[in-house]
Amino acid sequence: MMTARCAALSGAAFWSAAVLGLAAAAFPPAAHARIATTLSAGNPGLSIAQAISNADRPAADQARDADRKPAALLAFAGVRRGMAIADVMPGQGYFTRLFANAVGPAGHVWAVEPSWLLEKHPGALTPMNALAQQPAFANVSVVTRKLDALALPRKVDMVWTSQNYHDLYYGQSPDAALAFDKAAFAALKPGGIFMVIDHVATPGATGDLASLHRIDPALIRQQAEAAGFVFQAESKALANPSDPHDKPVFDPSIRGRTDQAILKFRKPAR
Repeated sequence: MMTARCAALSGAAFWSAAVLGLAAAAFPPAAHARIATTLSAGNPGLSIAQAISNADRPAADQARDADRKPAALLAFAGVRRGMAIADVMPGQGYFTRLFANAVGPAGHVWAVEPSWLLEKHPGALTPMNALAQQPAFANVSVVTRKLDALALPRKVDMVWTSQNYHDLYYGQSPDAALAFDKAAFAALKPGGIFMVIDHVATPGATGDLASLHRIDPALIRQQAEAAGFVFQAESKALANPSDPHDKPVFDPSIRGRTDQAILKFRKPAR
């Protein structure tokens, strides 16, 4: 999901234990469906395995599965049939397709593009509009919003953003990122989930982190909690201890294999 926006900006105990335990391992592509099936045991509504293996996913998406580990991520997040999900800044729709398959016709996915991105790149919606026009993804709507006011047609079960938070925090401002967190909080149902995945910066690092396209996960947590969210858990599914954290995420030596934080927050039920 590092496309136009980066250039423009220069039971719960079982789930947590199962997913966090699996997360540290590096799974080959063929293993993802098996993992999802195991995680889905006893919950026939969760269709992560089918979402990943579905033939409507393009080859380019499937080729990225080994690095992006969708089975572990979707299971950790708790994606299930019938959910309403806001996929914020969806890039080319990698996760949007997975969500659409997983939530099924009883659910819905809003692919939310920020209005400032469209101002800079009027054609940025083209890939997502093409996706939503496919019969297989009839449960996807593409919308343009200011990220400080998501204003979706109804409250959602999950707000998800992957590899984007650094763009808001450094490309715009910490206040803009906090405003997005507050908008996500308002868009969610009570008990809803806020998922943030991003490239890790060295804790406490200073300097031009915008050019590295990285962020200290502690900053993400600090802001999400300031917006009212309760931290639930962190998955290490995309952790890479060999990432030196001092190279831009586009550097050929690390691209596609960066150390990434996967943070799960919950809006209080009351």
